Amino acid sequence: MDTVPYRRKAYYYETDRMDIVHHSNYVRWLEEARVDFLGQIGCPFCEIEKRGIVSPVLSVETHYKFPVRFGDEFEVRCRLVKFNGCAFELDYEIFNVTTGQISCVAHTSHCFTSADLKPVRLKRSYPDIYEKLLAAVSSDENEDKKG
Repeated sequence: MDTVPYRRKAYYYETDRMDIVHHSNYVRWLEEARVDFLGQIGCPFCEIEKRGIVSPVLSVETHYKFPVRFGDEFEVRCRLVKFNGCAFELDYEIFNVTTGQISCVAHTSHCFTSADLKPVRLKRSYPDIYEKLLAAVSSDENEDKKG
């Protein structure tokens, strides 16, 4: 499923004294893009949470390439690469539209749990969410499942 990249400008408060966005903000941008992505595939995060599901972060991996500076426009390209009904993983690319450079590549992993952090199997308990996520898994992952 194709999604529209999450796009905005870097805010002044996100920068350090060198006018460069502080590295911690990239992780926030990943979250903003992930929430946007879920909305685009028909699973708005606020609706997921209203149903009693939370999605803790299990891991974050970032590789910084070139800085984003105050006022630069950037987009976060987000791709769901793994989903097994309880856990999922995403790949990201933060592309600086202003400079034309890739600023960061990243990977996150998550799971679905109840509010008391017990694992939730979406296929059984929330088949509508399960089907939307399954349909959104990148074609590379779908090919792996066929093989």
